[in-house]
Amino acid sequence: MQVATFAGGCFWRMQSIFSRVPGVVGTVVGYAGGHVANPTYHQVRSGTTGHAETVQVTYDPNYVSYATLLQTFFSSHDSSQLNRQGNDVGTNYRSLIFYHDGSQAQQAIDYINYLRSTGVPVVTQVIPYQAFYPAESYHQFFEARQHLYQRTY
Repeated sequence: MQVATFAGGCFWRMQSIFSRVPGVVGTVVGYAGGHVANPTYHQVRSGTTGHAETVQVTYDPNYVSYATLLQTFFSSHDSSQLNRQGNDVGTNYRSLIFYHDGSQAQQAIDYINYLRSTGVPVVTQVIPYQAFYPAESYHQFFEARQHLYQRTY
């Protein structure tokens, strides 16, 4: 198994999307890219910790490639918006790819360069993975739970 880590706006939405990709065996939402250990949602939301809402994806490279995960990431959010996604505004909603090795870094940079060559403006940053802090349990699979609730009642 391998791990990929992405921030592209609201982590609930990103988790919902990545969890449906064949070959993805697990997803966890949390916080990465900041300077405070073990931040809470309220700290991250305040914009004082430097973290972004992030989804960490565990995948089987025998079934899904990192390139496919990059395509999923870029098709799932607006990578041209700085520090926002739709109505969600703040540095915690910025677009980031946290690479775990040189191959991921190169593939991400190449994909961004490809998008830019086609005229797509991309503000997504590619930075080394340092730490990931899982979000509180009530954030995990939030959209899936909401969907079940709406269908049940």
